[in-house]
Amino acid sequence: MTTADDTARTRLEELRSVTLQRLSALRGEHDAVVDASRDSNADDEHDPEGATIAFERAQVDALVRDALARLESVDDALRRIDDGTYGICTVCGDRIAPGRLEVRPTATTCVACATG
Repeated sequence: MTTADDTARTRLEELRSVTLQRLSALRGEHDAVVDASRDSNADDEHDPEGATIAFERAQVDALVRDALARLESVDDALRRIDDGTYGICTVCGDRIAPGRLEVRPTATTCVACATG
């Protein structure tokens, strides 16, 4: 493993940790919204408060799905480091520019393939 891979692994592990913390916080927020809905009128359509709670629950659910997708992409990038394919474009097979990986450490494509 190269120094670049070590640096990438460190950044990805930090990103994984932050994502897990965010996921935990979002799940706690989801639980709070669900608990709040238990204390409100169950008729979302006619209860102004119910619509707000339903919207908040849907919004938190979307954020949880986003965090789970990010976690999956980080785990995939860590696997690519392990198998020696990290930093190689999955479309054309060329190296992904270090600057792109610095900005987007989970990138699987080079700029040309990502925009083409």
